[in-house]
Amino acid sequence: MRGTARSERVREDDAMTSTAESAPEGAERTVRLRGSDQIARIQRAPVVGGWTLEVGGREQSHVDLEDPRRVIHEYLRRIANVLDTFRPAGEPIRIAHLGAGAFTLARYVQATRPGSVQVGVEIERELPTFVTTALPLPDGTDLEIRIGDARDELTAMGERRFDAIVLDVFSGEESPAHLTTRDFYLDALQHLDAEGVLLVNVGDDAGQRFLTQQIHDLDAATSETGLSGVWTLSDATLVSEPRDGNVILAAGPALTRPDVQEQRQRWVQAGPHPAAVLDPEETMAAFTRRE
Repeated sequence: MRGTARSERVREDDAMTSTAESAPEGAERTVRLRGSDQIARIQRAPVVGGWTLEVGGREQSHVDLEDPRRVIHEYLRRIANVLDTFRPAGEPIRIAHLGAGAFTLARYVQATRPGSVQVGVEIERELPTFVTTALPLPDGTDLEIRIGDARDELTAMGERRFDAIVLDVFSGEESPAHLTTRDFYLDALQHLDAEGVLLVNVGDDAGQRFLTQQIHDLDAATSETGLSGVWTLSDATLVSEPRDGNVILAAGPALTRPDVQEQRQRWVQAGPHPAAVLDPEETMAAFTRRE
């Protein structure tokens, strides 16, 4: 039996209007997303293989149905590297994906840590069913899908705690303002367990002003919760010059453990290269000078 996404929050009357609802698995198809009024499209990736999800004409996710461990987007690979090392290999985890796309990371977690309990939060109501119908989840995937705003849904989870929270809804100045504040980061950190990690993908334009602000806001939240600060993982050239690109911010109790420097070396070695991993002191030094 194939893996399925389960949720009481997604109902049949939210059915999508697709050009290929009855198409076989892996078939190309499109759907109009009512929230943003954009077109989502799943199509073959002829160069790298697998399938891509585009929203509004921009590639958002890549999925390899034959090998969910294959992650081709550079920033997702760096997130996966952290998820590989912060717990013993193969150990199931509890993880929340705020902004799920085509569930690339959820597929990866199931493949590398079978039995993990996962939650995906997506604001576009039609997207999860559209994706999982075209690109089924791996066998045994335990994924609860919640439709709504990332902050609202996280708050609605109350006292629920996670080993990892991945936030992937940012794209420079276009990001939802209420998800770019110290208060939101405080809420997210408080939903981590005693050895949890928060991973934030921040995409920014040249100049990196938005990225720098996010680093400072997350650092303020870690300071208020008694944590050590913000780690960054990125292409090394993004540290040496403020050009456009994606940087991963990481924070949480997992990064205060005695073996964090050993983990750091593994993240650097895992790439993609050239790779930079900065500890909290190095992060603040590198990005404060750009203000």
